[in-house]
Amino acid sequence: MPLDYPIHRRTLPNGLRVVVSPDHTVPNVTVNLWVGVGSRHESPGRTGFAHLFEHLMFQGSKNVPSGEHFEALMAQGGRLNATTWFDRTNYFETVPKGAVELALWLEADRHGHLLDAVTQENLDNQRDVVKEEKRQRYDNQPYGNALIDVYAATFPEGHPYHHPTIGSMEDLDAASLADVHAFFRAHYGPDNTVLTLCGDITPEQGFELVERHFGPLPASAEPRRENHPQLGPLAQPVRVERRESVPNDRLHIAFRLPVDETEEFLAAAVALDAIGGLSTSRLVRRLVRREQIALGAHATAWGFVDGASLGFVVLDVAPGQDPDAVEAAFVEELTAFLASGPTAVELEASLAQSERSWLSALASQEERADAISHHLLLHDDPEVVNTHLDRLQEVTAEQVLAAARRWLQPQSRAVVAYLSAPADDDAVGDDAEDSAGDSDAGANEEEVA
Repeated sequence: MPLDYPIHRRTLPNGLRVVVSPDHTVPNVTVNLWVGVGSRHESPGRTGFAHLFEHLMFQGSKNVPSGEHFEALMAQGGRLNATTWFDRTNYFETVPKGAVELALWLEADRHGHLLDAVTQENLDNQRDVVKEEKRQRYDNQPYGNALIDVYAATFPEGHPYHHPTIGSMEDLDAASLADVHAFFRAHYGPDNTVLTLCGDITPEQGFELVERHFGPLPASAEPRRENHPQLGPLAQPVRVERRESVPNDRLHIAFRLPVDETEEFLAAAVALDAIGGLSTSRLVRRLVRREQIALGAHATAWGFVDGASLGFVVLDVAPGQDPDAVEAAFVEELTAFLASGPTAVELEASLAQSERSWLSALASQEERADAISHHLLLHDDPEVVNTHLDRLQEVTAEQVLAAARRWLQPQSRAVVAYLSAPADDDAVGDDAEDSAGDSDAGANEEEVA
């Protein structure tokens, strides 16, 4: 049965794109905003700004004292947070329906009038908060900087996805108050923002409230640049090795992929599922269950929009096993897949898992609102929440094989190996063919709390 979540769309004169998706099953409403600024919009020497503003947005605005955004909504029974990623920054809260106007007033004040509160004191304070976050989530965690290395090894210097969302602490230290204000003015405006209301509200109510609070804000964001052209696969393997005190050796094997929401990206994602993304995948069956040379095998595809996406496999090497042998076994399984493509069972299992995951996400009002905002901002198509599964079901084994042969060749891999340091070696070894950048620990986006 086709999905049929209601999508009512309107664009305000100032460029704010709005969707209201009524759901009267529970008496609350999710307010979800996506701003078209993430780490890919940062320039050299100015990294980390998108994430910094996610923090600054909770430090007060023209009519809201510092900390009151959280306090005011939590006092009404709301829950809220924000995250930053390569392609966007998002802000979201779920509140009882009687508090929707309060939530919209608070959001409009900080999205339109934040700089009244961005003082040198607030900037210095939040820089310190971001530094502590980096220490806790990256520097002091096993494998904490692995994805930093993955991004830098997979994407070339200067590419939008080469550096991570957390950014450079040196760049943040060098940033002046004027630099930070200029970044906000360039990117934060209703003409670079989408807003979704999902929950116990009618379209008429939703549009009227949004118009009341966001309508007076002027269009102010700088014009968006065109996305980069599609980046091809790596021409030759790249290898980065780190020797650290880690629980076990771990291999991250990454590939460039087509941009998100293309048929080729969906097909490549299915290929990664069959290779390592399912509990019945080839790597799990061979490396984990049969040969027991790996503790775990996982694969995933992350869809991005600015000229590339990212797919990668993570292999946890079993104690006493040779990481090179594990990697060689991976290459054998990948080569076999490239010879014949997915079996009927693998294709069915991948599609079934994707369907379960998609339906489970949409069952949550908050995740549904997030998906609507995501596809409205990045693809100008909020109806994807209803059409994604139909497109997925059209993926064929032939498309999966073709995408794998194009994007998942062994010579197109970037390997980031985190290897256990010898017990008597306190130094961190670094034998890398490519240097590394910086991002979100695991698959987590940067978030406030």
